[in-house]
Amino acid sequence: MTTILFDATRLFMRASRTSPTGIDRVTQAYGRWLLSRSDVETAPVCSLGGVITSLSPAAFRRVVETQPTAPERASDDWRRLAATLSAPPSDAPALRLTAGKTSQEARPARYLRFGLGLAANWRPRRYGAGAIYLNVSHFGLEQPRLLERLAARGVRIVAMVHDLIPIAHPEYCSPSAAGWHRRRIEAVLEHAGLVISNSRSTADELIAFAERSGHRRPSTCIAPLGLEPVFCVRPENRPGAHPYFVCVGTIEPRKNIGMLLTLWRRLAERMGMATPPLVLAGQRGWETEAIVDHLDRSPPVQRFVHEINGLGDTELTELIGGATALLSPSFMEGFNLPVAEALSLGTPVIASDIPAHRELAPNAHLIDPLDGPAWLEAIEAAVRRRPGANIRSPTQVPPAWAEHFAIVAAALGLPVSG
Repeated sequence: MTTILFDATRLFMRASRTSPTGIDRVTQAYGRWLLSRSDVETAPVCSLGGVITSLSPAAFRRVVETQPTAPERASDDWRRLAATLSAPPSDAPALRLTAGKTSQEARPARYLRFGLGLAANWRPRRYGAGAIYLNVSHFGLEQPRLLERLAARGVRIVAMVHDLIPIAHPEYCSPSAAGWHRRRIEAVLEHAGLVISNSRSTADELIAFAERSGHRRPSTCIAPLGLEPVFCVRPENRPGAHPYFVCVGTIEPRKNIGMLLTLWRRLAERMGMATPPLVLAGQRGWETEAIVDHLDRSPPVQRFVHEINGLGDTELTELIGGATALLSPSFMEGFNLPVAEALSLGTPVIASDIPAHRELAPNAHLIDPLDGPAWLEAIEAAVRRRPGANIRSPTQVPPAWAEHFAIVAAALGLPVSG
């Protein structure tokens, strides 16, 4: 039986989040997959200070199985947004449904909860040669000597690289992110026996970085991310009797939200009360001051752009499924789960023309992220179409998690189903 030391640091640290990010979803999906395999001994671990700490398997199972990604009952915020999107246009201000703290403000509390949980669930254990250390979250890979110590014990290291954005585009990240991520990637290139990549474009970027920095070419496994089952069935309940657009993801500079807000001001100048609402679904992230100023001080934006966070999967499915189109003008992505989810639900996608989107959604409407007039034209064209006319089945449907894990299992030397 294969022993897999699964790094659950991110799962334990972010277990209380009701609206997980893409990496949160990946980590949770891997936890479920490992627990489902009878041929794998899953040993949950956390990494702290460059040291691996064992965790209680029972606590790990609870965290994996109770992640609150799909509340049974609709939230009050969701009901307010759905009612607003279904109502005739009015002069009422747009909704700002941003309950709770931002991701940056909540970080100290998360670390405190994580530390307390780590102490409560710590279990001593020794690991021998032949085990696999699996990290799919980036968490801990920057810690001094973590992978070096594991490799010295004969543990095979397998890590997923989601993107190299902090290295290739540090201007879109916090000042410290580039240094942290470079340490992660260099540690992976130095010690990992296998790198799982979420896309061909990420793998190509990783290989190019390895060649530039003098590291060996990594052994890569390209496994596009899967979708949760709820995103694979078009919902019956969809808000909005009128056109609206949605942009899903953390509100941060890399997502190019500022351009969308500028476009909505121009739309309001042209269309007046017929301007379609834009829904920003996601938490406020790093350096959002300019975006927040735009949201708070521009009259057209105050009227037509709604903001909400904390949606469960069912609510997010209904929001995306009912939209005229999902907008993703990001400057850079490693994969982009919201785009994949929209494609699966049959919602048209207007996205930036970048490598990840060309690979994931080659038949979407792809536009240079700096070409504001082209974006404005595409949005106006989507509004002019009669309801339902712009819904078409994509020729490339994103994979389910089963397909992802079939690729990963083969790369790890495991049976495809276990």
